[in-house]
Amino acid sequence: MRVLALLLLLTPLMAARTAAQAEAPRFAAPLAGQPGPGTWFVGQWYGNTVWAHDNPYPAGQGLHFGIDFITACGTPVLAIGEGTIFAVDGPYGSAPHNVVVAHADGIFSLYGHLLERSPVTVGQVVHTGDPIARSGDPAGRCDLDPHLHLEIRRNMMHETTNPVPLLRIDWNRATAGIRRNGTTFVRDLDNPVRWMTIHDQPDVIFGNARLNDYPRAWP
Repeated sequence: MRVLALLLLLTPLMAARTAAQAEAPRFAAPLAGQPGPGTWFVGQWYGNTVWAHDNPYPAGQGLHFGIDFITACGTPVLAIGEGTIFAVDGPYGSAPHNVVVAHADGIFSLYGHLLERSPVTVGQVVHTGDPIARSGDPAGRCDLDPHLHLEIRRNMMHETTNPVPLLRIDWNRATAGIRRNGTTFVRDLDNPVRWMTIHDQPDVIFGNARLNDYPRAWP
């Protein structure tokens, strides 16, 4: 009876630990060092940001389908996990240059707005923390909005999912106190609690209808 009682006591704790382990972030940060104003920080979250709502991304259902990390041009970009190079300057947006790494379980990481074409080659094996490119900006001039755009894709690149729960990053520190249109979310006044945090943003299926075409939105 004592053994049974002990098992009954431990089972919920073991289940909770297993769930926590299953939800543990599996990937490292794409940039070296600690986030902060002098290194790198989040300029736009994944999902239903004010910037995305005002400047809709039609291919991505009106959402920003990656995270923008503000950093100086030429900053080394690191592989977030073990994998193989899937594409270099492939047809996946995030101009002027991009790299895609294929990971286990059908997960892909895309690194966009790179400074130049990456020297890595398709099929090359990369490890967590390997430098694979250098950060740039969307215009390729480094004087517009230098940042790294990172996406997590699935279903052979046809879907994206929120990178936040998958990355081992101190997100409070990574905001660095910066407030931009990309670090706040649009509120649907008919459903005011939906998609309002960095953790609850929806998946994107490319080509499907816009998700945030709200009749009543704030701001």
